[in-house]
Amino acid sequence: MRSAARKPTATMSFSFQCRSCGGVKGSLVLDLGLQPLANNLLREEDLAKPEPKFPLRLAVCETCWLLQIVDLVPPVELFSEYLYFSSFSDVMLRHARDAANRYRGEFGLDQNSLIVEIASNDGYLLKNFKAAGIPCLGIEPAANIAKVAEQNGIESLVEFFGDRVAREVATKRGQADLILGNNVFAHAPDTNDFVAGMKSLLKPEGRIVLEFPYAMDFIEHTEFDTIYHEHVFYFSLTALRPLFERHGLEIFHVERLSIHGGSLRLFAGHAKVHPRQASVTALATDEEAMGVPSLAWYEGFAGRVMGIKWALRELLAELKAQNKTVAAYGASAKGSTLLNFFGLGRESLDFVADRSTYKQGRLTPGTHIPIVPPEQLAEAMPEYTLLLTWNFAEEILSQQKAYRDQGGKFIIPIPRVSVV
Repeated sequence: MRSAARKPTATMSFSFQCRSCGGVKGSLVLDLGLQPLANNLLREEDLAKPEPKFPLRLAVCETCWLLQIVDLVPPVELFSEYLYFSSFSDVMLRHARDAANRYRGEFGLDQNSLIVEIASNDGYLLKNFKAAGIPCLGIEPAANIAKVAEQNGIESLVEFFGDRVAREVATKRGQADLILGNNVFAHAPDTNDFVAGMKSLLKPEGRIVLEFPYAMDFIEHTEFDTIYHEHVFYFSLTALRPLFERHGLEIFHVERLSIHGGSLRLFAGHAKVHPRQASVTALATDEEAMGVPSLAWYEGFAGRVMGIKWALRELLAELKAQNKTVAAYGASAKGSTLLNFFGLGRESLDFVADRSTYKQGRLTPGTHIPIVPPEQLAEAMPEYTLLLTWNFAEEILSQQKAYRDQGGKFIIPIPRVSVV
């Protein structure tokens, strides 16, 4: 029998101040309780120490309609040592290569240009520009990842990006023709400082291209596991246009992408420099029609999350009652949120397989499930595998053909629980 679950609603009172517009009227969308840091993968010896956990609540500003988490963890605790390496995903490598080739031709980039990537990770994107002889610089706060990028020949500055760093780079290296930021914009708690920094670093005719999970897909597909302490914001065009305009920048083109469960690729520049394309007006109209600037659009989200929780817990309980073996795939941040909020640990899952050699041998945050190489799926042959990295489902299902050919099945939790 299900216990009575506290379902957060938009009417709960709490202290709020929007990190973009400063508005003080906000509504709670979802309360995920106390959560460990999603990328704080543990070693066995860490189990003897207290594991820090922090509140994780999502709210929406009723002034500018920016979705944001309420409780911040200092970025230095999140990113000083980071274990997400983009190069372990074939999809990400292909996506980066295609984008780099497009920007080189479309923007006329050459050996006289400068490209700066914010949160450049292990150089998986910039290496495509370097191979073409285009000067580039990565700004990466995680020293361990920046070291790997440097070893791969990508000049990397170990810093958290903001206006101070932007001005220093502009003074030493000159302003950038192209500023890139893939899946970093939502991580920066001081979003005004971040946008001001891009303004300071950008050449008068330069361009900014950012990619990030899109709030409309996030809400519509119940992608609650995208919420973790690193992801401070969940952006819509409605919320972003006033933020950019406040700093003398203008969004002139947008594109919706399927990657990461639905992302937005945003093109911006100095105000009135690049012609505004029809895509901006069209998406703004779509958001208005969907109800993005209204509380009603957010109020059913928590209930849908609880529906997924109970459906998955009941499925796993049924499988265990039938003596079926169950594992998981993907020691991801989103997996940490799902496992901890749903209360799924070693009693439910035998292990978590992951392709990253940096994660193998460690334990998942909070739930302490061992992380093993992906080959163990075909070796151990659990009858079912919970796909925590459902946003890369096509890639992983293809990689795990041997497991599936032997009868192994995957459970996909988002946007609804299904078995393939």
